[in-house]
Amino acid sequence: QVQLVESGGGLVQPGGSLRLSCTASGSIGSINVMGWYRQAPGKQRKLVANIISDGRTNYADYARGRFTISRDNAKRTMYLQMNSLKPEDTAIYYCTMTLMATYWGQGTQVAVSS
Repeated sequence: QVQLVESGGGLVQPGGSLRLSCTASGSIGSINVMGWYRQAPGKQRKLVANIISDGRTNYADYARGRFTISRDNAKRTMYLQMNSLKPEDTAIYYCTMTLMATYWGQGTQVAVSS
């Protein structure tokens, strides 16, 4: 079983930055894909970015250039550095890990508002 715990969400002004973290515990193996999804109020959950255990990354178009996904395998932790935040980035951000199945964290709220 895999457990994922996110942290780092909060309230930030437009143009500001936040860094989200996701720490995994349990049987995660050495090869896996970790990712961030987000769900805004009244909207579907969407991929933000993902990263394979070898470091290869993939971004949604709206995230590319503003957000950076990274991971520290030794710490079992994934990060999402979010810069130039906009009000439309307001959402609950979820961490995922895919092995034989996909596991989800409980989510962390990000609010971008002046």
